Amino acid sequence: MSHTLPLPDFTHERVEVITGRRSGLFIAVALHSSVLGSALGGARLWTYPHWSDALGDALRLSAAMTLKNAAAGLDAGGGKSVIALPEGTILDAERRRAAFLDLGDAVESLGGLYRTAEDVGSTTEDMLVVSERTEHVVGLPDAVGGSGEPAGPTSLGVYESLRATLERVTGSADVSGRRITVSGMGQVGSRLAVRLAAEGAVLTVTDVNPAKRDLALELGAHWSVPGEEHLVPADVFVPAGIGGLLTDDVIDTLDAKAVCGPANNPLAARSGADRLAARGILYAPDFVVNAGGVIYLDLEAKKLGTRAEIMDRVSHIGDTLRTVFDEAESRGVTPLEAAEGLAAERLAAGDRGHALAH
Repeated sequence: MSHTLPLPDFTHERVEVITGRRSGLFIAVALHSSVLGSALGGARLWTYPHWSDALGDALRLSAAMTLKNAAAGLDAGGGKSVIALPEGTILDAERRRAAFLDLGDAVESLGGLYRTAEDVGSTTEDMLVVSERTEHVVGLPDAVGGSGEPAGPTSLGVYESLRATLERVTGSADVSGRRITVSGMGQVGSRLAVRLAAEGAVLTVTDVNPAKRDLALELGAHWSVPGEEHLVPADVFVPAGIGGLLTDDVIDTLDAKAVCGPANNPLAARSGADRLAARGILYAPDFVVNAGGVIYLDLEAKKLGTRAEIMDRVSHIGDTLRTVFDEAESRGVTPLEAAEGLAAERLAAGDRGHALAH
């Protein structure tokens, strides 16, 4: 992992840490909060320098999921799971299957308080393996009647958030002719870049995988050397890779009017929100921007509407972000603080309801 961060404060309800009995891999399942309902958050398969880095990632990501699900208005708590690969490890098909069976056992041990799904490094097919060991998994392949890949809904929410951000910093939500830098061309970043290119944005893109340069050429986008993309002048900088990209050094040299992207926890430190504000750079909180996938997965799993109705709800993420920007401006705080306040209100109400039920 390229951005090693210190362990966060421990504010979690429960964390299961195991060595998979089949795979021998470190697996962490972090349940941050079930105040609003059974927690929902994906399973990340990633390479880490040390098991403590994987644990820290699970703790940070699960806490962010609590904020994300609460701010999105879902009756779902926050959780996350991580399968850690030691550096240099390449999984063959047999050991990969073993890892996700092990994950299924770990998820099952929480008795339904946490539901997992695909995430960075994992797929809907991996979730099908998890479902052999637990029913507490969402986002199974379409072929077996599941909700399928959530990257499309996530990308839609990011696109609508980007429009709301552009509107705030340029006066128009139109992406045509706007300079947009996408850092990370994975499932969501690539989908977003394709749409932005089709609508006439002036794109700069990058990814740690040099093969993604082919897509950049297809889109007519400028390719930046990874690690230098923040230096390219942009209306909006879109972090779409792993977390921790926005260090103090990156923020101090970032040449953009705003930051709005799908990466979880893009700020290396919470103080980065204040640092961006001090430079006059608008920050769209990640857990508001990237909520499209979890909205889709949660509502699909609970059969709360048709797919068209659920996607319509996802498309209103931009309106939620506009509310956050308005609240931040009226209170004189950062958008991050305003968004956290929105989530805290729902969590406080849920906690009161939970207490009354007992």
